[in-house]
Amino acid sequence: MRTQAQNLTLLTDLYELTMMQGYFKNPTDQVVVFDAFYRKNPSGGAYAVAAGLEQVIEYIRDLHFAPDDVDYLRSLGIFDEDFLEYLRGFHFTGDIYAIPEGTVVFPREPLLKVVAPMMEAQLVETAILNIINHQSLIATKASRVVYAAKGDGIMEFGLRRAQGPDAGIYGARAAMIGGCIGTSNVLTGKMFDVPVKGTHAHSWIMSFPDEYTAFKTYANLYPDACILLVDTYDVLESGVPNAIRVFREMKAEGRSMKGYGIRIDSGDLAYLSKKAYEMLEQAGFGDAIISASSDLDEYLIDSLKTQGAKINSWGVGTNLITSSDCPAFGGVYKLAAVKEKENEDFIPKIKLSENSEKVTNPGNKTIFRIYDKESGKIRADLICLADETFDESKDMIIFDPIETWKKTKIKGGTYTLRELLVPVFKKGMCVYNSPSVMEIRDICTKEKATLWEESLRLVNPHEVYVDLSDKLYKIKSELLEEMSMKALEQI
Repeated sequence: MRTQAQNLTLLTDLYELTMMQGYFKNPTDQVVVFDAFYRKNPSGGAYAVAAGLEQVIEYIRDLHFAPDDVDYLRSLGIFDEDFLEYLRGFHFTGDIYAIPEGTVVFPREPLLKVVAPMMEAQLVETAILNIINHQSLIATKASRVVYAAKGDGIMEFGLRRAQGPDAGIYGARAAMIGGCIGTSNVLTGKMFDVPVKGTHAHSWIMSFPDEYTAFKTYANLYPDACILLVDTYDVLESGVPNAIRVFREMKAEGRSMKGYGIRIDSGDLAYLSKKAYEMLEQAGFGDAIISASSDLDEYLIDSLKTQGAKINSWGVGTNLITSSDCPAFGGVYKLAAVKEKENEDFIPKIKLSENSEKVTNPGNKTIFRIYDKESGKIRADLICLADETFDESKDMIIFDPIETWKKTKIKGGTYTLRELLVPVFKKGMCVYNSPSVMEIRDICTKEKATLWEESLRLVNPHEVYVDLSDKLYKIKSELLEEMSMKALEQI
């Protein structure tokens, strides 16, 4: 089931609309290229996971100014009637290219490219960034948590700590893309057909006369998903012994013992899980699930794994759904090229900055991913002009666009190329079918397998090279020189 269409046309910053009116009052045939990209990987990692494209598609499809939208804008007293009348018939007519959801991505490369008349390209900026920034952030965080768990299942449990309903719903969607096996968010489960999972709260235990009765009642209700929360009173003296008593009774009754185990939500998780495992194994239940929660993140999970914790299922909430150590993705949307008439070539545009990392890459571009032919691992990404082609049988020399003395020669026949940007909208019509969330999750798993282990580590990972083609680098250098000379002329 997909989301219900929602008119998000006014989900924009006011200045997008005031600029639109400015362009309307000064008409032009100008078609522009805008790139949505980010500059720095979240959480100190070496990659991010692209997410949110399905919601961008829904937003663009439903982009229109309803009568009450126009009435509201009129009430602001800053828009003229002729512009408001134009808005009544507004719809998106341009092209959009994007990197598919679940793909691993890197700084400075366009995750999404808009090619459209200036007014249209300007309006969609804010909503596109809002959607992609949030979901890419949470998908990336989830991917890191999943990596730390080394094959154990990660359940997303963060709804009550998310910054509002939308963040909870779409954050859970993104977490599934990043590799979670399920979410506690029932609405996300319904909307996106993903597994929903959960156990019970401490209040369930406390509402019964004693812990055993609470466990037994729950086991009778849910014998095939019987995960018992054992830390309400005392994990080792009460919780685990009562759980073992219930498991013995279930076994004696001929229950399937499918999906049974315990959850620990507080205390020293490494120590308690090891002791609990000893008790369960001695009682003949060594295959029981030992689940843990309690303010987990990738670093704590990694530490617990190093300490030999006997945990094989993890419920991660606050730190995942909020990406607590890195609460913003930092994606930006920058003008890269313009042309005055349909049949003209694009004129590259560049944004300068005192910070070299903030100088944009000009032109109408695409991205090729370079894979090592033997291992299937990523060698580098190459940002180039949209009409450039490359021959995999020939040697390729790539170089760092900032520290240009860093060069690598990739011999012909040892690599393969894949273009990352795919058409999503052409002349205002959607030409792309989004996979299901679980299919995107599988894509993401395969994508992460193309990263070298050194780029996956949580601390001080090896960064993946993102280089510019010779043609693009030359255009960028010429524009920088031209702008520099113009600045000197003003002195």
